[in-house]
Amino acid sequence: MPESRRPESRIDSGRPVDGAGVGGVAASGDRTKVPGAYWVWLGGTALSLVGVQAMAFAMAWAAAGQGARFAALVPTAIVLPRVLLLVVGGAVADRFGAWPVLLVSDAAMIVITVALAVAVWSPLDPRLPLLLAALAIGTVDAFQLPSSGSMPRRLVPPEALARAMSARQLAGQFALFAGPPLGGLMLGLAGLAGAALSNTATVLVMLAVLLAIRPTAGSSPDAGRVSGPPVSAALDGLRVAWSVPVLRVALSVTAVAAGFLLPVGTLLVPLLARQRDWSPSATGAVVAAMALGTAAVAVVVLLRGASRRPGVVAAVGLLVAAGGVAGLAAGRAQLPAVLAGVVVGVGSGCFATHVGPLVLAATPLTHLARVQAVLVLVQSLPVLLTTNAFGLVAEVAHVAVVLHGCAGVLAATGLAALAVPALHRSRTEAAPQLPVARTSD
Repeated sequence: MPESRRPESRIDSGRPVDGAGVGGVAASGDRTKVPGAYWVWLGGTALSLVGVQAMAFAMAWAAAGQGARFAALVPTAIVLPRVLLLVVGGAVADRFGAWPVLLVSDAAMIVITVALAVAVWSPLDPRLPLLLAALAIGTVDAFQLPSSGSMPRRLVPPEALARAMSARQLAGQFALFAGPPLGGLMLGLAGLAGAALSNTATVLVMLAVLLAIRPTAGSSPDAGRVSGPPVSAALDGLRVAWSVPVLRVALSVTAVAAGFLLPVGTLLVPLLARQRDWSPSATGAVVAAMALGTAAVAVVVLLRGASRRPGVVAAVGLLVAAGGVAGLAAGRAQLPAVLAGVVVGVGSGCFATHVGPLVLAATPLTHLARVQAVLVLVQSLPVLLTTNAFGLVAEVAHVAVVLHGCAGVLAATGLAALAVPALHRSRTEAAPQLPVARTSD
C-alpha cells in the first residue's frame, strides 16, 4: 500500500509510496532487460523511502503522545496540501519533465527535515514544528509523487515496464518494512531530530542519483504536449480518469480502500499501542509486518505474474485485509498483532498488485503523470476525511471499535467489487490509446 513519500504513506503517514500506496503494477513475465539507469534510480529511491518511512513513524509516534486529536492533525496536515495541489503537480511534470521536479522536491525536503530537527531540539512546544513540517511535506509530495510515479515509463521501454514496476513495488514495501523499526530505533537513540536527520542523509543520496541519471531522465517522452495553464491541463487528467470505465471503477474502489486501510498503520496502530502500553519498537514491528505481507505478495507476482482476473483477486484482497484489521482489534498481545499485520499486508498486496495494472493499461501515454496524480488524489482525499473522523472517535471510544468499523467497510467494498462487471471481467492487457482532448494549444 501506500510512496509517503511517505510514500508511499505510506503506508506512511497517509502517503502512498510513490503513487502505489494501494496501487502498483504487477509483473507479466516479460524478460526484456531493464536499463541500468532505472536500477540506479530505484536504488536511490528505495534508500530515500526508508528514511522517509523512519521519519514518518517517528512523527506519528510523537504526535500520538500529544493525544488522539493532535495525532490525527499531523497526517491531515500532510494530506491537505497534497490534495489541493496534486493535479497541478501532475500537469507540471507532464509539461517540464519529471527530473527537474524531483530535483527541486528533494532539495526542499532537505530544508524541511533539517528545520524540523533544529526545532524539536529546542525547548519549544513540539506541536507547532510537527504541524508546520507536515504541511511542508504534503506540499512537496504534491509535486514529487506524480513525477516519481511516471519515472519508470520515462526510463524503461514499454516491453520491460512490468518487470520494472514490480521491482519498484518491492522497493516500496521494503521501505515500509524497514522504515518503522528504524524510526523506533532512532526515537530511542536520538529522538525525532535523529529520525529527521537520517532522512536528510537519504535524500542527499537521492539527489546524487538524480544528477547521475540526468542525461537519461532529463527530458520527458511527452514533453511539450501539455500546453496552457497547469490547472487546466490537470483538470484534463481528471476528465480522462472519469471517461474511461475501467479507470473510473478502479479508482472509486481504490478511494474506499484507501480511506479505511491506509489510516490503520499511520494512525490506528500507534493509538492502539498507546492504549495497550506497547513500546515504540513493538509498534514498529506490527507496522513492518503489514509491509512484509504486502512484499511477499509482490515477490510472488514478480516471479509468477499477475492473475488473469485482476479484479477478482483485488476484491478478494480487500476481504483478506478486512480479516486482518479485525484481528488487530481483537488481539491484545504483540505476537497476535504482528500476525494480524501480516494478514493485512497480504490482502493489501493482492489489491495493490492487481488494481494497478488496470490503471496503467487504460492510461493514455500523454497523461501518465496526470493520471498518477489522480491515483494519489483518490487515495489522499478519503484519508483526509477518515483520519480526522477516526481521531475524534478514538477520543471517546476504544481504538478497537474503529478498527472493527474499518474491517466492516473493507469487507463490504470487497463484496461489492466482486459484483461490478468492469472489475469482475477486467483484464490487464493494454487498451488502445484513446483520443484525448487537449486543454489548449
